[in-house]
Amino acid sequence: MKKTLYLIALIVLICNAGCGKKPETNTNTLSEENAIGNHSSENYKQAGSIEFIDPALEQLIPRDAKIEILADGFEWTEGPVWVPELNALLFSDIPKNKVYRWSEADGLKDYLEPSGYSGDQDYSNEPGSNGLLLDKQGNLVLCQHGNRQLAQMESPIINPAPKFKTLARQYEGKRFNSPNDAVMKSNGDFYFTDPPYGLKGNADDPSRELDFMGVYRVDTKGKVTLLTKALTRPNGIGFSPDEKTLYVANSDPENPIWMAFDVKENGLIENERVFANAAEAAKTESGMPDGMAVDKKGNLFATGPGGVWILTPEGKHLGTIKTGEATANCTFNEDESVLYITADMYLMRVKL
Repeated sequence: MKKTLYLIALIVLICNAGCGKKPETNTNTLSEENAIGNHSSENYKQAGSIEFIDPALEQLIPRDAKIEILADGFEWTEGPVWVPELNALLFSDIPKNKVYRWSEADGLKDYLEPSGYSGDQDYSNEPGSNGLLLDKQGNLVLCQHGNRQLAQMESPIINPAPKFKTLARQYEGKRFNSPNDAVMKSNGDFYFTDPPYGLKGNADDPSRELDFMGVYRVDTKGKVTLLTKALTRPNGIGFSPDEKTLYVANSDPENPIWMAFDVKENGLIENERVFANAAEAAKTESGMPDGMAVDKKGNLFATGPGGVWILTPEGKHLGTIKTGEATANCTFNEDESVLYITADMYLMRVKL
């Protein structure tokens, strides 16, 4: 599906160039040399549109906001994280087993390779890192498809190297499927999802050791606890600002929903409920519930059918950032003035 989307996008670009319309210049496109040009906003291509369903969305996104393409030419972008120490964004390209770095000052640069699979044999078409985040000490933590673990990069974030410390690799002696996305609680515990997307045969891969798709917690002592195995394809994950609610996206085409759980004092979860349902939109729009970012007011910016859904803490759908691409994940910069979006072969942003 990802290759098909790529070909469609390529055909559209060729058509635009051949119909008498001068194509806009994108000086930040991925190339073999990672050439960097002028990075002023005027030079970025624009994509898609923003659908305002409720006027309240104007309190979060200006009416004249644009979706800017910061870089392109990737295979499948995922897992963006803003790193204040670098004043830059890091994000995964899962098929390329690589992490890139992007900043306004320096544009696009290689950052880490390999990122998710450290072996030397063919593994799958999605071997790399997926979700990225920072721990309390500012170290990079990666959901690694190929290595089938949650891991910490051992080198300083300013001097990356592909050496990893395992944080969680198995549950009750059985290896995870392919850790997908993670969030850190303020006490240092990690909560993460484990669908089968990194396995060569997906859910039918013979190397699978667990017969379910779990949501887990790994505490600061390394103890792994299964929180729920009720979801068929748990994917994106996030906390409400007060950490009393855990949100989990379910990226199953048969049941495309966002779930909410109450977080108990002991860190476990209860009161499972549907937070928002994307079934109707999934009939006409590409994409499934996937990654998410939660702002300081508790609004969810959740990737789903059509792009990025903006949902209030009560689950009301205010509108959608319609990227025009299958949209994987998103994150804010430090002051939440920018939303960065990974969508198929693109890195995008919207100024908030």
